[in-house]
Amino acid sequence: MQYKWTVLSNTTIGVLMATIDGTIVLISLPAIFNGIKIDPLAFGSFQYLLWILFGYSIVTATLLVTFGRISDMFGRVRLYNLGFAIFTLGSFLAYLTPNTGSTGAMELIAFRIVQGVGAAFLWSNSAAIVTDAFPANERAQALGINMVAALAGSLLGIIMGGILAAINWRFIFLVSVPVGIFGTAWSYLKLREVVSVKKHQKLDYWGNVTFALGLILLLVGVTYGLQPYGTSDMGWGNPWVIGALTVGAGCLLVFPLIEAKVEDPMFRLSLFKNQAFSAGNFAGLLAAIGRGGVQLMLIILLQGIWLPLHGYSYQSTPFWSGIYITPMLVGFVVMGPISGRISDRRGARFLATLGMVITGVTFILLSFLPYDFAFPEFAAIIFLMGLGGGMFAAPNTAAIMNASPAEQRGAASGMRATIQNVGQTASLGVFFSIVLVALAASLPGALGNALSSAGVPQLAATFNQIPPTNALFAAFLGYNPVAATLSAAPASLTSSIPPATLAYLTGKDFFPTAIAPAFMSALRLTFYIGAVLSFAAAVASALRGRTYIHFEELKGTERPKIPTGQTGERVPGAVGPAVDPRPD
Repeated sequence: MQYKWTVLSNTTIGVLMATIDGTIVLISLPAIFNGIKIDPLAFGSFQYLLWILFGYSIVTATLLVTFGRISDMFGRVRLYNLGFAIFTLGSFLAYLTPNTGSTGAMELIAFRIVQGVGAAFLWSNSAAIVTDAFPANERAQALGINMVAALAGSLLGIIMGGILAAINWRFIFLVSVPVGIFGTAWSYLKLREVVSVKKHQKLDYWGNVTFALGLILLLVGVTYGLQPYGTSDMGWGNPWVIGALTVGAGCLLVFPLIEAKVEDPMFRLSLFKNQAFSAGNFAGLLAAIGRGGVQLMLIILLQGIWLPLHGYSYQSTPFWSGIYITPMLVGFVVMGPISGRISDRRGARFLATLGMVITGVTFILLSFLPYDFAFPEFAAIIFLMGLGGGMFAAPNTAAIMNASPAEQRGAASGMRATIQNVGQTASLGVFFSIVLVALAASLPGALGNALSSAGVPQLAATFNQIPPTNALFAAFLGYNPVAATLSAAPASLTSSIPPATLAYLTGKDFFPTAIAPAFMSALRLTFYIGAVLSFAAAVASALRGRTYIHFEELKGTERPKIPTGQTGERVPGAVGPAVDPRPD
């Protein structure tokens, strides 16, 4: 009885730590670039920014399935413990980052990748270890607590990044080290393998190589597609990007053909024969694509427009955006454990479907907000979005893991986490692209009109040269893009500008007001897409069928309690023996 709570406590700390470090750099990037002496707005710096921002998630997403499969072969707890140690080492190395300039940036990217490797071990095994330790009628609540820790970590990372970066940028990495040391020691001392390792399995080399190469090329292609190329504001026409996306997609198309042939596949395609597993993962993918970019888009809206218009300096907006987005965290924290407990008794279908419907409705409500919205309305909507997310996450994860055979839970957990991470990363690329394309079309005209109204039309040509990517990320990083542009403009253009006009241009109102119409137009389109995807996820969730729990006679496994008058039955197409104790 005590062991399962030890498992939940340790894995919750591991997930919390991994997600905190996934977002802590969002707010800390200005301090990091100042610390390693790189101008984030200088030519060539954008690639460092993207890799420090996305490199961690790309590595994690790429390795999840591979690590989940290896864990089934060599032990989930053993490799989970290793992940804790690797993550702690990566955090300490990032804290030490010895050099500055481009060398320092490359070192920091490499150390973030080490962190990502450790996080992949933690993510791919935590849900499986929890599933192993808890009986079927308690799993959803336990996994709900894990899911709450994951979202709490992503938002706590934003807040902690703002606080620690103001002291010293290195502290944002150092903060994980004592937690990592404690968690590593605790896991090595207390966790044990509950499900015996299936021996004499072969490693799927071709499947691992094909999947990893395909996913890396796709995610890297999306990352570089966001960068300017030649005279274009974005890099989708870059031959390298086109090649990476084409080859990556080709590898992923070949991958299932390989998996269908090998004796011990990395990606257990047979699991998708189970309706509960396949519908849950498909709903999770749609939900991840829909909401993956919304948090970052809302942060950019707050930092670039709303907070400056309400008197906050650009330097302080990264921290305050984290504070103002906490209602979403509160909603998730409130509903996550509750929905998990209810789904343990009543099943996942109704709660998960309703959660996605609520999320879709909140996207539509966000689309009606003006850029200078009233905060209580905004807070209520994102709180409701958090409730919907919490209502969906725990039941859906529990349904997926309950449908997985005990000896394949590592692979199943890795597959689930990979699908979610790929969806979130793809969402960032899609949402960013939509916003940047819209800004590229309308930003020059908007700035030109704003400059003419301010009495300085001679600056229009200079400001038209600002790539939308730079303008967007300048606001995101807490820089005033106008001040940076004027500092680089010829003195002949700026010397005649009256001080009052110069103060207005570099103040808190000019840039947000100038870009707000174009940005909000693009942002509303992303909200509509998010709503459509959320409603599609609700349909997929509703089609998952009756509650399905895979059961095998393994040592130490308790048969789930079947309510009076209920009998177990095999779900059509399921793999292995099963019970179906609760109708949805």
